[in-house]
Amino acid sequence: MSAPAGPGEWTVRAASLCAMNAARTQSERTPRPAARPGAALAALAGAQFTVMLATSVVNVALPRIRDGAGLSDAGTTWAVNAYGLAFGALLLAGGRAADLLGRRRVLLAGLTLFAVASLAAGLAASAPALITARAVQGLGAAAIAPAALALAMDGSPSAAARGRALGVWGAVSGAGGAGGVLLGGVLTQVWGWPWIFHAVAFGSVLVLAAVAALVPASAGRGPGRFDLPGTVAVTLALTCLVWGLTTARGAGWTDPVVLGALAAATLLLAAFAAIERRRPDALVPPRLLTAGRVVPGNLLMALFGSVWIALFFFLPLYQQQVLGSGPLATGAGQLPFAAANMLGSALAPRLARRAGSPATVTMALLTEAAGLLWLSRLGADGSYAADVLGPSLLAGLGLGAAFVQLTALAVAGVPPRDAGLAGGLVNTTRQVGGAVGLAALTTLAGSVTARASGALPRLEALTAGYRTAFTVSAAVLAVTAALAPLLTRVRPGTPPAAATPPPTRPLHRTGSTNP
Repeated sequence: MSAPAGPGEWTVRAASLCAMNAARTQSERTPRPAARPGAALAALAGAQFTVMLATSVVNVALPRIRDGAGLSDAGTTWAVNAYGLAFGALLLAGGRAADLLGRRRVLLAGLTLFAVASLAAGLAASAPALITARAVQGLGAAAIAPAALALAMDGSPSAAARGRALGVWGAVSGAGGAGGVLLGGVLTQVWGWPWIFHAVAFGSVLVLAAVAALVPASAGRGPGRFDLPGTVAVTLALTCLVWGLTTARGAGWTDPVVLGALAAATLLLAAFAAIERRRPDALVPPRLLTAGRVVPGNLLMALFGSVWIALFFFLPLYQQQVLGSGPLATGAGQLPFAAANMLGSALAPRLARRAGSPATVTMALLTEAAGLLWLSRLGADGSYAADVLGPSLLAGLGLGAAFVQLTALAVAGVPPRDAGLAGGLVNTTRQVGGAVGLAALTTLAGSVTARASGALPRLEALTAGYRTAFTVSAAVLAVTAALAPLLTRVRPGTPPAAATPPPTRPLHRTGSTNP
């Protein structure tokens, strides 16, 4: 008798079956009625949830991953950074590929790659194998995120439907980030760190099956050609930028390698701008930057993103290193935050209809800033109930509402043929903003802790660094809230953030081979 299949083999079999079913669906010639919009949106939201889950699921498991895979301190850092680096650098390329090759096709390919890479990460027995698998995960996520958002907007032609879709998007994004901490804690403590990746792989296969079955195909490929020179230039520029920023967290801002990477990023971005001016099919066409409120929406999203990732980074650290919580308790402590985030995401479209998008963005950012300012009063002798729970609820509520409205601002009024690229751009600005913010805040918190270590006990010195990070984060959000009304003024002819024109590429289930 053969040995029973392990989790890796079952995941491979399931992925193969889903891929075969997807191919069979594409080859059918008999038209089918489109799935219910709600079911399609649920499948697409599942894809976004999976991407956000993989961003945070490793955080509480890092000590055990380091021991199990034989990682050095630098290797442990890159178990996180490899995913964010590939994700942030390739989002624009992923969004443009979705517009040109077919959004459903790119989404299915991204989910397949993501599932295989997640399985490989769980089976990795060495540092290079794990870090490579995490980078490939980021590549898959860069295809998933913009394609899924564009498909969600394609299926939401009315203002009300668009508002509901973005509310769901914000809810699953925040829930994925918080849920990753919880899932990572539970699986690490019960079954071991490889299962955090096996679980993500299995979830990806389920989402792949749901997308293949429920998300209707688009009418065909988009017009235009792929801008290879521009794509290479901006991908290398973002790679150097994100790599330099993440390396600066450990090596310092004056390290020659860090300075070289940041200088290369600057030169490559200048080269990208020069290339785009001469290309008829530019990766980021001028029409995108002049559509709706794309530029102000992305600028505000970058500032907002600089605080988003830092919140998920510092709060679990405080719970584990200062309060002494284990992985399971730390993960469970994220549940109230996730619930508040989902509530804020659900309320945002309703508030925007009553008060307007600029006012809603401002109120949401100030609410999150108030929660972070509350966290800046953390003490070394504190407790979860007294010091973390209340501000987590306030920050989660504001974060959910702000994410929904800033995403709406960044994609409102964009031509349907550029919807995937717009989704890639807003995700890129959030990721790059997060890399900049996290690098700056970790450096700042580390320097404060180092200075305080000579005069204070270890836990009080650590807490002083965390308090500083939360204080600066609150200040950044306050500045963002002040800028929001100025940058989001409605110009004549600009569509409101809650509305979008009907897609010109109708969605239907046909025998077309262009999903």
